Amino acid sequence: MIRVTVNGSSHALDVMDSTTLLDLLRDRLGLTGTKECCDLGECGACTILVEGRSVNSCLVLAAEANGQSITTIEGVASDGRLNRLQDAFLEKGAVQCGFCIPGQVMAAEYLLRQNPHPSAADVKEGLCGNLCRCGAYEQIIEAVLAANQTSRESLSPSGGGQGGGR
Repeated sequence: MIRVTVNGSSHALDVMDSTTLLDLLRDRLGLTGTKECCDLGECGACTILVEGRSVNSCLVLAAEANGQSITTIEGVASDGRLNRLQDAFLEKGAVQCGFCIPGQVMAAEYLLRQNPHPSAADVKEGLCGNLCRCGAYEQIIEAVLAANQTSRESLSPSGGGQGGGR
């Protein structure tokens, strides 16, 4: 039996030794936003946060997450509203087919937590483990940079910056 907190909800689950965190999330908890693709840790579609660290859930055994806090794409929005990063992905046209987007958003969340003011080069490096078959890399980079700008504007004393707020 393992105990995990997923998107703020506690779960006690019996798992087989071979159960991956990806399988636990998708098959046992019904959280299908985390995508299954390569099962080799090469595409980033299954990226989630475990204790705030970005991980490929296809490479982590569920038992390794015992006692830990997990955030999936379903846990990023709050009160039914997309967060600044998800909004930016939509606004910048970074959502093409949508398959890679949950992993891209989770990797970008981790990047922005580690580096609140990344350059375009930092974003490219931070998301290099996440593949986009549609080739929307420029829009994805623009979205991460825009989310960073929105975050800065919302923190400014005037409540907004040039170009207005949200």
